[in-house]
Formats: sequence, C-alpha cells, structure tokens
Amino acid sequence: MRPPLVLDMDGSVLPLPGEYRPPLPWAWSETLRFGCGAKTFRRASAVLTRLIPPYQAHGPVLMGSGDFHHLSWPLILRCLEQTETPVRVVVLDNHPDSMAFPWGVHCGSWIGRMAMDPRVSEVHVVGVTSEDLGGAHAWEHDLRAVKAGKATYWSAGVDVGWAHRRGLGERFRSFADTGALTAAFSRYLGDDPAPTYLSIDKDVFAPDVVRTNWDQGRMTAGQGLDIVAALNGRLVGADITGEVSLHRYRTWWKRWLSRMDGQTEEPSAEIVARWQRENHTFNLELVQALQAAWRA
Repeated sequence: MRPPLVLDMDGSVLPLPGEYRPPLPWAWSETLRFGCGAKTFRRASAVLTRLIPPYQAHGPVLMGSGDFHHLSWPLILRCLEQTETPVRVVVLDNHPDSMAFPWGVHCGSWIGRMAMDPRVSEVHVVGVTSEDLGGAHAWEHDLRAVKAGKATYWSAGVDVGWAHRRGLGERFRSFADTGALTAAFSRYLGDDPAPTYLSIDKDVFAPDVVRTNWDQGRMTAGQGLDIVAALNGRLVGADITGEVSLHRYRTWWKRWLSRMDGQTEEPSAEIVARWQRENHTFNLELVQALQAAWRA
C-alpha cells in the first residue's frame, strides 16, 4: 500500500498511519489559501514539488481545507510528467471550480485551465449540487474546456438548461439525485479503463457524512466509495481536501470574496475540533479505499 502524503497547509489533517508530512512554510496558509496571483502560484508550486517525495513513493495526498483545492493542479501536473499516456481527471466536488479568474488562480477557478493541458484526456466534475452551476451563474464560467470537449459536469438537482440552449448539453449531465448520478457515472467508468487521477473535495458529501468550510452537497459516503471502487486498478494519483479549519484573512480581497462565496460561519474551536475528528475517521476510510484502487 502506498503511504499517504500530508501537505499540512492549515493544521487540519490529523495523523494518519504511515504518513509522510514534509515541513511547509506556515505563511502559505494566508498566501495560498482561497487564491493568489499567477506568479505566486507558480513559485509555490515549484517549491511544493521540491519538498515532496517522488510521485511513485506515496499514495493519496491530503491538503487540508477545500480553500486549497487549487493545489491539486500542480499535483496533477506532477503525475502527468511521470505517466506515459494521457490521464483522465475525475473531481468529486459540490462546486464546478470553473469560474473565470483572470488575476491568478483560486480554489474555484483551476479546473478549466488544468483541463486544457494536452496530457489530460478529459475531466469529469462529479457530484455538483451547488447553484454555481445554474443559469444565474452561467456568465461566470470559463467554458473553453467544455467547448473543446474536454470537461464534463455531472450534477444533481441543478437546472442546467442554459447549457443545452447553448448547444453544450452533452457536457452538462443532470440527474434527479446523487444516487442516479453515481450509478450512471460508475457505469461510465466501467466502460473506460483509462488511467485516472481522482481529486476529492469532501464538500461533495452531505453534512451528515462530514462537515467542511463550504456549502455541501448530497452525496453519501457509500456513493463516494462506489466511485472509488469503480476505478479499481486504474488510479494513478489522488488527493483529498475538505478539512475544517478556521482562518481570518488579512487580505481585503480574500475577505470580500470569501463573504461573496458564503464563508461567513465561524464555529467555535470546540466544534471545529469535533468536526476534525469526524473528518479523520472518514479520511482513514477514504485513504484505504484509494490505496486499494491504485494501479499496480
């Protein structure tokens, strides 16, 4: 079994059996959290890849809060550099993470540009129930990857009629509930043995599974594990975000954007500690399932 790698961005990932946890600059929690400029992102990505062990030496990567989900991008690039064939990327997420953000990269904007890498065969964002994918937010999306036929969104209970009216309906697959979505996507995976990188943002799960910093979806733990099982023998890389941590931004634009995204709840330290313990229990289950699905 490949040991987990913990990138301790915010102190929210509790110790895991056999883990490797390299020292990281704590200043990154403010600098990279939620978003940053393109130059800062490139510099941090380069430092990150120097600090962590070779790709073949570890298994799933845990990165803390979903506020750091854009760090999946350099991890995916690192995986692509060491695989001989194009890789499919699957992202379990309650949000599309495809918003246009011309000033740099943030946790809700990274997928569109990552998908355009020629070494990425296709990207599937699975489990979206957020209205970020609805018609009222259609103007916010970077649709280049969708129009190029490289990105597909699998949502439940979201009206994506706007995409159909634009002739993009094939790339926006909507289902009545997450059960139907999971069954359809698992069948899709069963028909295609492509090597796959899986990125899991735990906000895709219902609040009775785990709690996160973001508004959450409706997927059950069993449905998420079914998708992992459908990738058995095909997984070439994986990461997990969606831990709970408290942070008050010093940067005004991050305070403003986080409020715009609904990050206004500040639970007590005692509640955060309890949620972190619950996340830890689920992390143990996810890591074990991911390790079992890894390609030999």
